Amino acid sequence: MSARVLVIDDEPDVRSLLRDLLADRDYEVEEACDGSEGLRVLYSAQPDLVVLDLGLPRMDGWHTLARIRELSDVPVLILTSRGGELEKVRGLRGGADDYVVKPFGAEELVARLEALLRRARATAAPRARYQDGLLEVDYDEHRVIVDGHERALTPLEFGLLCAFVDHPRRLLTHEQLLERVWNDPGGVSPDQVRLYVGYLRRKLGDDAGAYIETVRGFGYRYTPPASSHGRG
Repeated sequence: MSARVLVIDDEPDVRSLLRDLLADRDYEVEEACDGSEGLRVLYSAQPDLVVLDLGLPRMDGWHTLARIRELSDVPVLILTSRGGELEKVRGLRGGADDYVVKPFGAEELVARLEALLRRARATAAPRARYQDGLLEVDYDEHRVIVDGHERALTPLEFGLLCAFVDHPRRLLTHEQLLERVWNDPGGVSPDQVRLYVGYLRRKLGDDAGAYIETVRGFGYRYTPPASSHGRG
């Protein structure tokens, strides 16, 4: 299964071991020794999967994971010596897709990586295009067009917009949005929803942003303009 894997770990021996292990199986491996460098490589290399250590210098693994989730929906496997149950739960709730404790078995690690890649590719199938009188969303290309002009959204903003246009005229509570967009209704504050709805409205502009209605005390509702074509 050919893919590009980014390894973010401050231990040279671990990076070397993973590089050799994955290269022997035809994976392309990118490396970073801390969180800040890892985010730069994530942006430039666009990996298919990230292997992330938690005990990183400068920016620790928890902050790095949070920033990755703001920028990308790439699968993340945490590889760390912290094996406590609470640490695992925190990692998975924080957006990681799997959690492996050092020392690890080489074959098990590769099997877990392959499982994550298969799952990601299975869910990456092209989806229909949404279009209404003002807004156009290309699910496959992650492109958003508002009144003929393309708008650049982060993965979280794009996921939030998709939740709205997939359920037009329907009230979506804070808890439903946390589950659909963050995949974690209990581990993220509803304030995050309010924050990112604000970001999304500003990105879409006054005309399109106004169609995302705040239902005070409950959540939000997207009501498309009168001329609406829905999914293509």
